[in-house]
Amino acid sequence: MDDDQVGMIGVCGMGGIGKTTIMKHINNQLLKEDQFHKVIWVTVSKEMNVSKVQEDIARCLKHSLLEDELERATTLNHALERTNDVWERFSLSKIGIPDPKPDKQRKVKVVLTSRSKDVCKSMGCKVVQVKPLSKQESMNLFLNHVELEHSVVQDPELKKIVNSIVEKCGGLPLAIVTIAGSMKGVYDIHEWRNALNELCQQVKSVKQWDNENCFVYCSLYPEDFPIKRRELIEKWIDEGFIKGNTRQAMYDRGHSILNKLENNSLLERTRSLGYELSVKMHDIIRDTALSIEDHSRFYVKAGFQLKELPDEREWTTGTFNKVSLMNNSILEIPSHISPKCHNLSTLLLQQHDLGLRRVLGTGFKTIPGTFFEHMNGLKVLDLSYTNITNLPDSISNLGNLNSLVLRCCYKLRHLPSLAGLKALKKLDLYNTTIDKIPPQMETLENLTYLALQAEGLKELPTGTLPMFSRLQYLATMLQLKGEEVGKLSKLEFLSCIFLDMEEFKKYNSTTGTKWSQNYIWSVGSSLSRNGSLFGVEDMFEKPEEHNTLYFVNCDLEEADFETLPMDLNYFHVEKCDDLKCLSDGTSLFHGVTFCHCWECQGIECVIDLSSSPSYSFKNNERLVLGKLRNLLELVRVGPTFESPCPVIFSRLTMISLEKCSRMKKLFSVEMLQGLQNLEDLTVEGCQEMEKIIDDNGTRNGSDTTSLVLPKPRELSLYSLPSLKTICGSGVMIPTNFLRYLRITECPELKRIPLLLPQLENGEPSIPPFLKRICVKPREWWESIEWDDPNAMNVDLSTFVSHVEYF
Repeated sequence: MDDDQVGMIGVCGMGGIGKTTIMKHINNQLLKEDQFHKVIWVTVSKEMNVSKVQEDIARCLKHSLLEDELERATTLNHALERTNDVWERFSLSKIGIPDPKPDKQRKVKVVLTSRSKDVCKSMGCKVVQVKPLSKQESMNLFLNHVELEHSVVQDPELKKIVNSIVEKCGGLPLAIVTIAGSMKGVYDIHEWRNALNELCQQVKSVKQWDNENCFVYCSLYPEDFPIKRRELIEKWIDEGFIKGNTRQAMYDRGHSILNKLENNSLLERTRSLGYELSVKMHDIIRDTALSIEDHSRFYVKAGFQLKELPDEREWTTGTFNKVSLMNNSILEIPSHISPKCHNLSTLLLQQHDLGLRRVLGTGFKTIPGTFFEHMNGLKVLDLSYTNITNLPDSISNLGNLNSLVLRCCYKLRHLPSLAGLKALKKLDLYNTTIDKIPPQMETLENLTYLALQAEGLKELPTGTLPMFSRLQYLATMLQLKGEEVGKLSKLEFLSCIFLDMEEFKKYNSTTGTKWSQNYIWSVGSSLSRNGSLFGVEDMFEKPEEHNTLYFVNCDLEEADFETLPMDLNYFHVEKCDDLKCLSDGTSLFHGVTFCHCWECQGIECVIDLSSSPSYSFKNNERLVLGKLRNLLELVRVGPTFESPCPVIFSRLTMISLEKCSRMKKLFSVEMLQGLQNLEDLTVEGCQEMEKIIDDNGTRNGSDTTSLVLPKPRELSLYSLPSLKTICGSGVMIPTNFLRYLRITECPELKRIPLLLPQLENGEPSIPPFLKRICVKPREWWESIEWDDPNAMNVDLSTFVSHVEYF
């Protein structure tokens, strides 16, 4: 890396030898140094996908890319790339990586890993060969992961078995760690002997595992693909791998299986682009899964960049029962095709680059009427994220179909009759554009899962919902009848909208307060598309992750808060003008962790201690208040209230106050003892706000300094024309944990009461976690004074930005 004459380095070695692990260590070390301006890591899978590599690089650089591949390459030309897992020679210029030849003006290095030494040589790399571990190194690694060193030393027979197992691993760290992980905590000599026998017979340990099907199913996904845990468990349920009387029991079973696979190093925990908890299968493990004899009937070309369906003769023979063509770019399904796949049980044609496909409209739009004619054994069909506009009538002939997934088919407008799908248990039509429910949908009496959301669809016809008496899961943003929903006795997960308080009361009375286990309810008019609730479709999509209640534009005087569930954790109230104080619903807020109040013009305070106990918000962690034009104070104590003020908001970590035009002071000094965990404070557009913390003059003349808000990570003050002080005299906010400071358009603010941390020698220092200081205008920042007398001795200029948002 230090040799300026070497532009490309190729780290090669057999699969599992540790190439990626070595590069991760080097990558992390380079990120700590300033040797390179940019250090970027991307994975190049076996099926080389130029667009994906470009997008991965752009994401690291925070660039946006055009559709044209050549223009994308030009945009990326100044990037440095560190590539992992290269299978064949590829063109750096085609991707947009500059030539890594020696250059005094620009230092560029490309480091790639590959199993093939020839690939490294063909690309002009300086080759670094990673060799297998020595026998002693292998043994040390195995014992370190299996935690049996003492037992091995004491038991000669066990030591002999362990030696044989380690020898069979051939010095490959991945094999050693995987097998050691699967035997961790095992002391029975019989199990060790059996493990050795299986290894000698080249029978993978997973073959003897009760949930082999679940493991092997992961190989249907593309290489290096983050598979969302939630999605994978749903697929296992669809396939019948997981059974149970309740959906929660099946979810619990699925998570247990995934945990075991992770603990045995068969799957790796990761996160998807949307930060959803996911798993990923290492390419070697995936190859092993696909090679297991009983699953040779898998046909997998997932993520191959296919523009058209594979030759019909490849995958329509009677030998395949699962076909995965997901994550390709198939433009058309030929009109004449009629695959003869009588044994096919699973067909996966879904795509996953949601945003790009929604804008560009790529991918096949129609499915020929003959396509499903000879798939009478099909049980699972996934067409999600495709551009289909309708389904052919032949779909109705799939009498064995258990699961039909059409999620995020944004152009899907029409569905034929579903009367023939008598076995259907799962129907997912979330985020489609249908304007009426499919004909004879009410005949699907075996449905246990229904997801239904379309902008043109407002409600279900009366009498339809009660036909689905077996429903366990219902996710929709349709307005439902309270009594009809309440009669679904098996419902465990529910998201829906009730037109008004009367419908919500009917739901409560019908259920007898035996609510679904997890829920998202909205009571009142439709959720606003251009207001604070824009984008809530994503939340309603996953009711199993929430206990949420929205009141929107309804009369809360009719609400009986005492009958609401005590496990509520997210409460949102919007445009409910009769509400005077949030703590009016005392029992409702005991478990609430996130409270959002928007455009409720009757609100004057959040908590009124003269009528509500101080523990009303004891569990609240996030508080968002917006457009409350009559809000005067957070806490009202009343003239007869006796000091001291009780601890309130003790768990609050975030508060956001936006456009509350009459509020002049945010916190009283009495409240500060309860704000020890506050990390994120945002105040924006409050025209009359004068003080963030009001000490009522109690500190005047004091020579001591008091510290308040000990854990702030983000402090953001926007457009506060009347703000004069953040804290009173002698009160300061420590910055030991501060990451972001944002102060814009606060012309009357003259001083900043932030206390910089000190080094061991007493000198002031830059806050250790500081990322950015955003201030505007520049002239204001240059004239500001600090309450900390040592602040002028610390140069913060490298952290300062004069743009409003970052």
